[in-house]
Amino acid sequence: MESDASHKEKTAGTVDLFDIPDPDAHLSEAERKAIDRKLLWKLDLYLIPWLCILYLLSFLDRTNIGNAKIDGLQKDLHNMSTGQYNACLSLFFVSYSLFEPLTNILLKRLKPSIFIPIIMVIWGCVMTAMGYVENWSGLMAARWFLGMAEAGLFPGINYFLSCWYKRDEFGIRAAIFFSAAAFSGSFGGLLAAAIENLNGRAGRPGWAWIFIVEGIVTIGFGLLSFFMVHDFPDTATFLNEQDRARVIRRLKMDKQSSAEHEEFKMEYLWAALKDWKMYLGMIIYMGADMPLYAFSLFLPTIVKNMGNGKYSTTRSQLLTVPPYAVAAVATITVGFLADRTRQRGLFNISVSIFGVVGFAMLLGSANAQIQYAGVYLGALGIYPCIANTISWSSNNIEGVYKRGIVLGFVIGWGNINGIVSSNIYFKAPRYLVGHGVIMGYMLLFLMGGSILQTILLRRENKARKEGKRDHLVEGLSAREAEKLGDTRPDFIYTV
Repeated sequence: MESDASHKEKTAGTVDLFDIPDPDAHLSEAERKAIDRKLLWKLDLYLIPWLCILYLLSFLDRTNIGNAKIDGLQKDLHNMSTGQYNACLSLFFVSYSLFEPLTNILLKRLKPSIFIPIIMVIWGCVMTAMGYVENWSGLMAARWFLGMAEAGLFPGINYFLSCWYKRDEFGIRAAIFFSAAAFSGSFGGLLAAAIENLNGRAGRPGWAWIFIVEGIVTIGFGLLSFFMVHDFPDTATFLNEQDRARVIRRLKMDKQSSAEHEEFKMEYLWAALKDWKMYLGMIIYMGADMPLYAFSLFLPTIVKNMGNGKYSTTRSQLLTVPPYAVAAVATITVGFLADRTRQRGLFNISVSIFGVVGFAMLLGSANAQIQYAGVYLGALGIYPCIANTISWSSNNIEGVYKRGIVLGFVIGWGNINGIVSSNIYFKAPRYLVGHGVIMGYMLLFLMGGSILQTILLRRENKARKEGKRDHLVEGLSAREAEKLGDTRPDFIYTV
């Protein structure tokens, strides 16, 4: 049996930086580390803040219908039934999921600086139009086009960031990015409470102004994104030639080739479809994503019913703010710790326990205080697992297009389960079916899937370190070996 050290030495030759010059070859190790830290800070400053704002707007626009509901949406649209309302929620996820697997290919071919602003302007226009719908059919049409336009943002940006950062750097960035979803919940409640004061202006009810104001804001940020969103490392204009070389080299040293240009081939699709990690990632992600959408879409309704209908609309909106803020902090904390320990599976397993306990409290008690505490635990158990699962899947898939396809399928399948989210909360005030289904998803798919994937990845890593996969690169050049992607013997999976 080979030792880890001898195996690394044996397989080191499979990583070749080819013709990429090292601009820091003449510097000491301390000087190189200082330059690397400065480069990383530069990437964070140029990439992360703006992308967080965009996702905040995205999540706000897809879930603000929950705020609009308790402000009179159903009554004003000809007393729309609960079934019709849930159908509107479901239709968003149908179009969102159908178009999502294709979007990462479009992102790569059109460039992020073109693709992302275009889809933002489109969904901002759709959101604004939702403020003028007069009936259920109009709301259904708007939700379909909203899902179609938003489909490219979340998988696209996660894929985009994975092409910039090393595997042990990506998790915290993905967590910070996704924490915008939790902040959007807090911000959405506050904003909805404020916008309600426009009720009656220009003949439009308060719920309509929620859609109109937030849609116009999205259009504005979409137009600014033509100037603020950057492209991939090999063409990004905010980097000079030396910094581009540094980014590409540091990713190659991390066993990644995602920074460089790669032409799409059907073999990347087949490679993704034959990879068991994609299917297990889909199972794990659905265990977090269905609860996420159920929580974010129905939290205002759940909170309002905790007070047996005694809470005012404004108070209910405001009570949704603190759980989201706590979830945002937890998401960033888990992202940081998971990057440091490279134990993403253990974090998924342990964090999901909070969610299971939280929904058990909602399920088992009619006491408003206990239910509200359960809401906090539910948020803690859901939000960190979303970013952590995306990072986990991304860490273990190599190749520009293969990673993009896998992330598209993982996230797309999770969002199909948003249809389930839209149809489980229907019997007030306890919503026993809704809370029970969420518990089942978290126990079986999120926790159970994470346990299984952790075991399988540990087993595969052990085989690679023992040299049992070295035959895969026998007779291959360094460039040919690199094309094997995450099946290379020297590619050690993040567990």
